[in-house]
Amino acid sequence: MIHRYVFHNESLLPIEKVRLSPGQVGLICGWGIFTTVRITRGEAFAYERHYRRLEKDAGIIRLPMLYTAAKISVHLHEVIRANKVVEGCARIYLVHNSVGYWQSNEHRPPVDLIIYSAGLPGYREVVRLGLRAHGRHAASPLAGVKTISWLNNVWSIAEANKEGFDEAVMLNERGEVAECTSANIFAVKTGKILTPPLSSGCLEGITRGILLEIAPGAGLPIVEQTLRPEDLFSAEEVFITSTNRNLISVGEIAGHRIPAPGPVCHRLIELFDAHVSEYVTRRLASAAR
Repeated sequence: MIHRYVFHNESLLPIEKVRLSPGQVGLICGWGIFTTVRITRGEAFAYERHYRRLEKDAGIIRLPMLYTAAKISVHLHEVIRANKVVEGCARIYLVHNSVGYWQSNEHRPPVDLIIYSAGLPGYREVVRLGLRAHGRHAASPLAGVKTISWLNNVWSIAEANKEGFDEAVMLNERGEVAECTSANIFAVKTGKILTPPLSSGCLEGITRGILLEIAPGAGLPIVEQTLRPEDLFSAEEVFITSTNRNLISVGEIAGHRIPAPGPVCHRLIELFDAHVSEYVTRRLASAAR
């Protein structure tokens, strides 16, 4: 559930006072980008990585990046404080207002900044995944961009839920594994940790990127490699990662049982939790100076 106070452009307002317009063509057609940030001990974890991805995605979709990392951070922490968020998450949206024909003549900024927070959604410790053919289009110039055009994802997970699954593995046009609707995916095979490359059409996930950096130092290197569904079915372990979920073991994919939870996933959870704790402690100490 979204918390009460929302930041919209230059104002922190109760949610019932926030006004979005049908003349915001980017909102109507989905021309915008967003990111979800984990809040831990009142601090926005890995915010710098989230901003860099927003900046990259803005360049790809030709959205004017009018807000600096520092400015968005200030407003994000206004929302965190106003809503008294200790553990939770926040969404940062940038919506392009000056594209297309169906615009209103009211005054509006070129880009809307919207920030709100919420509690962490609940997830099972071991999840079941369905399969979705043509869930990703790897050849698209927008592949891997986290746009607000999110129908394909919410529709796919709704269909998976109807079939009794928690999430869905999205295959690309070549039948390769890309990711889940809102999570990256990893498989452990013959002692190696494998994850699809960005060329699969998957999102450059923040948790994924951190694991690629910190796992080798613990003797757990992760290899980017093309995967097909049968690689997941025969894996020793499968797990998914996302900002809201960190790491979660997978116990079934489309009727194929997989051992879970597994020792590799457990070790990576320990490593990731330690990384989060160190980051947050450092940021809180810096803010206290």
